[in-house]
Amino acid sequence: MKTFLSPEEQLERIQFGAVDFISEKDFIKKLKRSYDSKKPLRIKFGADPNRPDIHLGHTVVINKLKVLQDLGHHIQFLIGDFTALIGDPTGKNTTRPILSREEIDENAKSYAEQIFKILDPEKTETVYNSAWLLKLTAIDFVKLTAQYTVAQMLERDDFTKRYKSNIPISIHEFLYPLCQGYDSVAMCSDLELGGTDQKFNLLVGRHLQSNYGQEPQCVLTMPILEGLDGVHKMSKSLDNYIGVNESPKDMFGKTMRISDELMFRYFELLTDMKPAEITTLKSEIESGKKHPRQVKVDLAKFLVKRFHSVAAAQDAEDEFNRIFVDKGMPDTIEEFQTTPQSIGLAPLMTLCGLTASNGEAVRLITGGGVQIDQQKISDSKLKLDLKSGDELVIKAGKKKFMKVVVK
Repeated sequence: MKTFLSPEEQLERIQFGAVDFISEKDFIKKLKRSYDSKKPLRIKFGADPNRPDIHLGHTVVINKLKVLQDLGHHIQFLIGDFTALIGDPTGKNTTRPILSREEIDENAKSYAEQIFKILDPEKTETVYNSAWLLKLTAIDFVKLTAQYTVAQMLERDDFTKRYKSNIPISIHEFLYPLCQGYDSVAMCSDLELGGTDQKFNLLVGRHLQSNYGQEPQCVLTMPILEGLDGVHKMSKSLDNYIGVNESPKDMFGKTMRISDELMFRYFELLTDMKPAEITTLKSEIESGKKHPRQVKVDLAKFLVKRFHSVAAAQDAEDEFNRIFVDKGMPDTIEEFQTTPQSIGLAPLMTLCGLTASNGEAVRLITGGGVQIDQQKISDSKLKLDLKSGDELVIKAGKKKFMKVVVK
């Protein structure tokens, strides 16, 4: 283990930006022991391969893992191939569907590839919890379930809400936090990280380690990142996400859509900027020394560099400027989602709110005031064959824009 920072200096870097730290007192003891013995702490981070890809919301925790890795500690990346068969009930008001073994294996492979865009694969141990959970006998599981009561399980907010609303809770869902907690026992973890929504599960690991005669792990939770809408957490199901595997162009463009206020949240949770530097940035914008648009461009380029390359970041900026700046288009364009269909341009403009009526749309088109993807349209009877995956930007008049997304 190579680190030049004292335990106190390490603690300051590790706890920056965290929401919960349980407990700081216990962790400083672990850090001091690690520092004196030159033996790295075992840091646990688990992810169930429920989906094939990850978004920037997931990387908030992964960025903190990178800090711990740079400090010389041992990162254990746990792929929950066994727990994925159960399904994490966190934040769900219904029972998750059970994935097939093939889906889990494929998603796990994709997830590992993406996480190593941030972590050093040579310094990261990847483990699968099926390695020990599949070996537990029926008696072992009975002993495991005896570690927690039903009352303790119902302390979980999502379980409580479902119980009070008479929404079914399957018995196997109670096994999820117990299995995740047992992972900590099998891995002898010193610290486990997760989002704030994982706090209950992380504490179960701390509880089980004590019951199995181990020193309890400490728990660190990181904030949930808001999505592009600035309201709800980043989520693929809400379509307000920026995916780690997205193209440089899409990653750059989506970043430019976030609000000026939200971009500071992204700087805090997604970059390595220090609090003082972010405060200075805010002051420079307020004083007029820096324009918020350029600061947002810097954020977009940082993210593209991290997940692609320096050259890709510059190309993405050039492309963005060519489309939006040089052509006078706004950085943020409202989206209208529709289904695959054949539809006239005039009815589509009315449908998505660009015009109040088809007649108004026809007049705009014949008057030369309508463009599709920067190409002027003069045929008022034009029909569009919209297919799934299509995207087009319609400009009506001088200032109205709408991005039509076909899903």
